Amino acid sequence: MTIGQLWEKLVLHHNRLNKDLPRASQDGARLYARSLANRLYDSHTRVYVAEADKEVIGYVLGVVVDLVPEMFEQEGAGFLADIYVDEPYRGHGVGRSLVESLTGWFQQHNVHHFEWHVASSNLEGLAFWRAMNGREMMIRMRADIPQENQDD
Repeated sequence: MTIGQLWEKLVLHHNRLNKDLPRASQDGARLYARSLANRLYDSHTRVYVAEADKEVIGYVLGVVVDLVPEMFEQEGAGFLADIYVDEPYRGHGVGRSLVESLTGWFQQHNVHHFEWHVASSNLEGLAFWRAMNGREMMIRMRADIPQENQDD
C-alpha cells in the first residue's frame, strides 16, 4: 500500500469518528503523496514507514517547528502531523515503533517535546497516546456559525 492510500484510510477513519473533521478531496491521496515527495529533502521533516511482507502498513510524519509565537520563551519543538497503522497490524507495537523512531530523530534535532492532534472521539487513539505518556494540554473546540439565507 502507498502512504497516500494509508493517509486516505486515516481520513476515512476520522470521518467515521466525527463528520465535522475534514474529508479527503477526490484526488487527496495523490496530492498528499506529492506533498510528501516535495518535502523529501527538507531537513525539518521526517517520514518513517513500517512494512510487512514488503508492503507499507503504517507511517508517521513529523516536523521540527516553532510552536509558540516569539513573545514566549523559545524551545525546540516537534509536531507529529500524521500517524496511521493499517487496522490488521494494530496492537502489535507498530505504532509504538514508529513513534520511537520519530522521537529519536527529534532528539537528534535538539527537540525536547512534541505535540500532535487526536480526535476527541478517537478512543483507540487516546488510549494509544496515553500509553505513550501523552497528556492533554489544550482542548480544541468548534462552533458552527448560522448562515443567513442567501436566497433573499
